Amino acid sequence: MEKYLYFGVLLFAISYPLAQSFEHRIRYATKWGALFPGMVLTALFFIVWDVWFTRIGVWEFNPRYILGSYIFNLPIEEWLFFFIIPFACVFIYEVLIYFFPKDYFKPLGKPFVFVLIPVLSLLGILNLDKWYTSVNFIIGALTLLIHYLIFKDQYLGRFIFAYLVHLIPLMLCNGILTGGLTEEPVVIYNNAENLGIRIWTVPIEDTIYSMTLFLMNISFFEKFRSQKTIANLESLKSNEESPSTY
Repeated sequence: MEKYLYFGVLLFAISYPLAQSFEHRIRYATKWGALFPGMVLTALFFIVWDVWFTRIGVWEFNPRYILGSYIFNLPIEEWLFFFIIPFACVFIYEVLIYFFPKDYFKPLGKPFVFVLIPVLSLLGILNLDKWYTSVNFIIGALTLLIHYLIFKDQYLGRFIFAYLVHLIPLMLCNGILTGGLTEEPVVIYNNAENLGIRIWTVPIEDTIYSMTLFLMNISFFEKFRSQKTIANLESLKSNEESPSTY
């Protein structure tokens, strides 16, 4: 049964969001049209990154805890990770928007960007000898910058709230995957390529990696959602202006 551990963690992560996708208040399923295209685009970016890091030895996967099916040297569970985890994260984002209509964290949006971008950039540059730290932090800074240039602080307050909440399941799931409850880790990190700072058994870099994954999905999600809304409004306006025929 050990070989099902990684797959089991993924099932745990998606079970509640998927079961509640058709709940009448959140109506998450009705938003999949805006969600899935961005999930695919983000997943493609992260899979290329993952294949590269696996090839150069930044991390590896323990065959003891995976099913044993690989695509481009990545276990099938790792491919699923980049779809299941964003699905669950955006669900958290949408749930918090519904239950907390007021954007309490909006005042923190600009400080979040203006502080984190230089800090991540500096840490990345100072640790160029560590692949995970440098690449992860620099890409995180670039993702924040691009998001801000496109959307300003329109969604950052909502994102920060959801990001802070998502850290709880992140630590639980990643803690299991990094050996918090097992004899050996599922994902084995090469500590020469990171800072060696861990929260429980989770490398500190994972919090930024997850932030980038989450924010990239939110950026696409909100972009596609706004385009869909505009298209619907234009269609409605066009129908109203069209002369009636009898």
